[in-house]
Amino acid sequence: MSKFGAMIMGPAGAGKSTFCAALITHLNLNRRSAFYINLDPAAESFEHTPDLDIKELISLKDAMEEVGLGPNGGLIYCFEFLMENLDWLTEALDSLTEEYLIIIDMPGQIELYTHIPILPTLVKFLTNSGSLDIRLAAVYLLEATFVVDRAKFFAGTLSAMSAMLMLEVPHINVLSKMDLIKDQVKKKDLKRFLTPDVALLEDDPLERSRRITEGPDEEDDESAPPDEKAQVMKGASFRRLNKAVAGLIESFSMINYLKLDVTDEDSVGGILSHIDDCIQYHEAQDPKEPDDEQEYDEAD
Repeated sequence: MSKFGAMIMGPAGAGKSTFCAALITHLNLNRRSAFYINLDPAAESFEHTPDLDIKELISLKDAMEEVGLGPNGGLIYCFEFLMENLDWLTEALDSLTEEYLIIIDMPGQIELYTHIPILPTLVKFLTNSGSLDIRLAAVYLLEATFVVDRAKFFAGTLSAMSAMLMLEVPHINVLSKMDLIKDQVKKKDLKRFLTPDVALLEDDPLERSRRITEGPDEEDDESAPPDEKAQVMKGASFRRLNKAVAGLIESFSMINYLKLDVTDEDSVGGILSHIDDCIQYHEAQDPKEPDDEQEYDEAD
């Protein structure tokens, strides 16, 4: 019997835990069951208490104190410890039925999604283990405020693409916190972010304004004094780098975003609908006879 799950990922501050809470609330309101797993060893407060918390196994604080590592090294150590104790996950998930949606809340350290092989190994265990066999979707959140700084947006999109290539599971990219940019980005411009358009860099109003006030660019001066190095970030080389990154993203043609506003029930429901489609949740459900209460309501 297959199980179903969604791994909620993204950089720090993207709103992963907030989305998990909104998703669980939405599932409960629609009479669906959720099993909430926290895999962030540094997380301390939750709107919904996790059904399974990695801190029961190991916490970031313990890892830092006992092994003498910093925050990033301690996080990697926690995940290495998790990989050595996967029975802890198996025992908790074995008894779940297909009616549950397993929601996995991940930490925000970006290296987990870009170049460290731990997460792909964990995903393969969850999806290919005979006892688990979880149909898993990866949901990558990127904060919508990134669209205000277009170079930052394309850098975030590159990290999303890296996660897609590494994990090799159905993948959904989401622009979170849409309520924060309602008055900052025009609707016609926003559509171009949902399917990233390289021309956005050339149309950046801040960049056009800078060119008008400062004149044409000069090549970066490697001999510039240290206090002038910040100017390099505004120079021709920096813009060429941005365009190269954007061109790489465009050449793969695999990144599209959905919009998420956790204050809007329909928005949360829309993301859940895409998750269900990815993991083929509804196709696996057996037809059920309506109960007496439902029959009574329909007759009215």
